[in-house]
Amino acid sequence: MIAEPAIQALLPKWVVPVVPENEVLLNTAVVLQGERIIDIIDASELADRYPNATSKILPNHALIPGLVNAHGHSPMVLMRGLADDLPLMEWLTKHIWPTEQAFAGEDFVRAGSSLAAVEMLTGGTTCFNDNYFFPNITAEVVNTSGLRATLGLPVMNIPTIWAQDEAGYIDRGLKVVEETEPNARIGWAWAPHAPYTVTDESFVRLGDLSEGMDFKLHLHLLETAGEIDQSMAEHGSHPIDRLVNLGLYNDRLIAAHMTQLSDDQVAQTAEAGVHILHCPAANMKLASGFCRVDDLDQAGANIAIGTDGAASNNRLDMFAEMRLASLIAKGFSLNPVAAPAARSLSMATIQGAKALGLDADIGSIEVGKQADLVAIDLDAPGTTPVHNVISHLVYVVSRSQVSDVWVAGKVCVSDGDVVTLDQEAVVRESIKWGLKMHSKQKDKSSI
Repeated sequence: MIAEPAIQALLPKWVVPVVPENEVLLNTAVVLQGERIIDIIDASELADRYPNATSKILPNHALIPGLVNAHGHSPMVLMRGLADDLPLMEWLTKHIWPTEQAFAGEDFVRAGSSLAAVEMLTGGTTCFNDNYFFPNITAEVVNTSGLRATLGLPVMNIPTIWAQDEAGYIDRGLKVVEETEPNARIGWAWAPHAPYTVTDESFVRLGDLSEGMDFKLHLHLLETAGEIDQSMAEHGSHPIDRLVNLGLYNDRLIAAHMTQLSDDQVAQTAEAGVHILHCPAANMKLASGFCRVDDLDQAGANIAIGTDGAASNNRLDMFAEMRLASLIAKGFSLNPVAAPAARSLSMATIQGAKALGLDADIGSIEVGKQADLVAIDLDAPGTTPVHNVISHLVYVVSRSQVSDVWVAGKVCVSDGDVVTLDQEAVVRESIKWGLKMHSKQKDKSSI
């Protein structure tokens, strides 16, 4: 007979459940058993209702749902700072793609995914949506680290170390899904790179595959104005019109960036149910443009927040992204109530979960949901006094204040340290890769 999992109670100073939005609970115990939250009760009732529960007191902490990084390229942490302060296409074609062609094999992806896992976990991210080569290797890291992820199966018409043509990408993606051992914390998405690197024929096939396999379609879309000009020249239509004609502009599409929307397209996007993956730092750093967060929000669109890759951000810090999301929305719309703190927190949690189709299980602190939880210690000079804990979480908190992280009820971070990975070994390995890439750059510059 298998014994039931032990019951554990978390007793923070504040519980921010996210659903309902803008609610804060005091004197509350969040009760866990196994992977799930089984109760949320007044702390005074804990001893009577769960006399055998072990308790973890979090005296100066806010407990929030795990953060969902809705768009990223995790192994690219190894290229952090490699090519900065450049236009997007120059950055991509002259620096990132050549570096990937030279280095991005299985060992590179394993080292980069591991470093990203440490950075994300210690920053309160419990789930991420990724798009990179060798997703089977990233899946191994997710399995070991305890993280939750939706992993993209990349497709593009540019030869890389992963595949030589679009058919090869799709065949390899199908093989990865077939051969990777199932894990309840890992989901898959088809990840065509962008409209300018994927043909109509492949888009149609991916649409059929996504629907048949119940996968999301993870796409870079309207990242820059140049993308529209190129589409008009090559296809005679706007990228959105092209996707509509191909039957892909719907609630299965999770679209990263979306900085070039007209008024009509804002309404069209919301009505179609397309999920927006907003990357404020990367958009600003690459001068890509502004996502119309306030207008999309008012139209009823689902907006999630992502960091993008660390090669273009340069950090996987969801607290920084929440702050930027609120501030940029206010400044761009000239509306001080745009993207209030509670809404940015929702974008980084429940709305990210919704974009990935995971909102029934994660994204909020509710009975029956997976215990993906983050404790943040607010006992610091920069976060006292606390007049409004949600305001502090978005506008003030540093990721260094994350003390404890649980994913599916399992402790992944304790007292600020990752316990599922050897952090020192991960850092050592990343330094080796940095030296390899630096040596290659020196060899090129000496020719």
